[in-house]
Amino acid sequence: MPAAARETAKLKILHSSSLQKLPWLVHGFSTRLGGTSSAFGRNALNLGFGKHDTDSAVRRNRALFVQKLRLTPKTSWTLITLRQIHSDIIHLVNAVPAHPLTGDGLVTATPDLLIAIQTADCLPVIVADPRQRAVGVFHAGWRGTVKRIVEKGVGEMRSRFGSRPLDLHAAIGPGVHSCCYEVGEEVREQFASQFAYAGGLFHALKDSDPMREKYPLLFLTARAPGHGDLPIKIFLDLVEANRRQLLDVGVLARNITVSPLCTSCRTDILFSFRKERGVTGRMLAVAGIKTPARRSGAKSR
Repeated sequence: MPAAARETAKLKILHSSSLQKLPWLVHGFSTRLGGTSSAFGRNALNLGFGKHDTDSAVRRNRALFVQKLRLTPKTSWTLITLRQIHSDIIHLVNAVPAHPLTGDGLVTATPDLLIAIQTADCLPVIVADPRQRAVGVFHAGWRGTVKRIVEKGVGEMRSRFGSRPLDLHAAIGPGVHSCCYEVGEEVREQFASQFAYAGGLFHALKDSDPMREKYPLLFLTARAPGHGDLPIKIFLDLVEANRRQLLDVGVLARNITVSPLCTSCRTDILFSFRKERGVTGRMLAVAGIKTPARRSGAKSR
């Protein structure tokens, strides 16, 4: 294998510069590279179970991903996910759940649990509280965003752990950006019904038609101004929508980091459900709390 190909196949985890400054926190956003799946291209790191990949490949990929996080060697970390339904349901996790969870958010203050959500265009959002040593992970598609899952996630951390918004650090991971996130008019209407600033979250473009541009006389109509209108495409800035929710609940702008990577633009390194027409893998956004290190010389009891 050429050197360039070997480099491409390496498993890489993306990190938030803000969250990396918290020594007690483990976190990461996976990419599509460096796994064992073949369903979505060679060496794909698919971390979501589904009909297009084998369960054994996903288990191997998850083991590789957790290993790459370089967690505390002597600690047995448990990966906790949920069945996502584009909701505003958030679960408090204090231990390994007895039954599979359904919802779109997890919060914990318990060490050695890796809470995670899956994405392939929707936004992964990690929120960490350095003062209380608590963390939350949230899955924010447009439906969850309209339901204010990130706002409610911060509220849940405040209620459960006493988190203060001014103390929080948040990271919005890779997802579909406004350049590629085309939506219908009904989506714009739902945002307009919930947010006073909704108008600033959308932009519209006329669809291009090379034939119309080259031969405009062929498309003359009797309607003023004399030409048939081209359809309008509407694009949503999901990143800004969730950044605004964080700001509105009191998280400081300087404590919010946003990944510049658009999943639809960068299918070379990321999975995109839309760009790949539904036949794609899933990435994980994970966060966990390290067990506090015992001070040297301290006696065990």
